[in-house]
Amino acid sequence: MARDPAARSRLEVALCYPGLHALLVHRIAHYCWERGWRLMARLLSQTGRALTGIEIHPGATIGRRFFIDHGMGVVIGETAEIGDDVMLYHGVTLGGTALHHGKRHPTLEDGVIVGAGAKVLGAITIGKDARIGSNAVVVKDVPAGVTMVGIPARAVVPRDQDDPHKFLPYGTPSGDVPDPVARALNGLLEQVSTLRQRVDELESGRSVEVLPPEPDPAVADGARRERAGADAGPSNPC
Repeated sequence: MARDPAARSRLEVALCYPGLHALLVHRIAHYCWERGWRLMARLLSQTGRALTGIEIHPGATIGRRFFIDHGMGVVIGETAEIGDDVMLYHGVTLGGTALHHGKRHPTLEDGVIVGAGAKVLGAITIGKDARIGSNAVVVKDVPAGVTMVGIPARAVVPRDQDDPHKFLPYGTPSGDVPDPVARALNGLLEQVSTLRQRVDELESGRSVEVLPPEPDPAVADGARRERAGADAGPSNPC
């Protein structure tokens, strides 16, 4: 009710929100998983996936007040750990990049928001109140309170500028986002423009070279005849 302005009543949320249904099924499946009823747990999780389009492995650990908005296409892996007040949008993947049976999925600390289509991969930690922008790909640890965007994800709003308690829909800040890559490209363009201007100034200030006048064709023809006679030498009277 607090995160989705489209929710008009608790009854509507209970009946129409797949994120809530998927979470309820996961609570039961996780209970079975912890008690060693692995097949039953997987059957329950697959039933929830078929009903909601949200796949949560029964081994995943999920905290309180977890909210999945829209939900379709969300995948949460076996060893994923999710804290309290975490929010995911549709298309989010909390995936693993290893084949061993240990910890291989990410840990999301309290208050994390992950935007639509984002991929958080590997046994990494997303710090408290961090934001992951839509379609970002995160493969490294994220400090607390930092906003990440891009592929691979990079910080765009440091902790001293971002309000970690401010809610950002889809985990993406609006307004002027100080993208470090765009900032670097703009700096290169400015340098190229400065160099081009300097080259134009040097070319415009260069003196024009004066070429010698064209020789007269008749004079040039006479000179060629004289050189040809000199090369031939004296004629032989015999």
